[in-house]
Amino acid sequence: MIKGFKEFILRGNVIDLAVAVVIGAAFTLIVNAIVAGLINPLIALVFNASSLDAVGWTVTNLSGDPVFFGFGMILGAIINFLAVAVVVYFVFVYPMNKWKERAAARAGISEEEAAELPTEQELLVQIRDLLSAQPKA
Repeated sequence: MIKGFKEFILRGNVIDLAVAVVIGAAFTLIVNAIVAGLINPLIALVFNASSLDAVGWTVTNLSGDPVFFGFGMILGAIINFLAVAVVVYFVFVYPMNKWKERAAARAGISEEEAAELPTEQELLVQIRDLLSAQPKA
């Protein structure tokens, strides 16, 4: 059982995922600071509110109590998500795609040929099948 856990932890995917989670958490703090320090004040100019949480309307319910519908929180979450998505795309995804294109060009492989190449999993399945087809000595 310990051996299986050790193999699981030492797989590259698990380490990559752990790094991604840590960087994502640190990156979230940066995006939250940008939203709080730049985007919220810009929206406050339009809605005359100090925070998006205060943007909304109040309605009285049947018993006469006020009920607040805060669409500003939803708007803030959408802006936060879009800011994270844009930055992740332009900082991580786009440069990585360009790097892969350059590496493929240096190797002399076109994008169409690269798409036709078997994946690592397909290669492993082929190797397994070849090994199982060999006569056992």
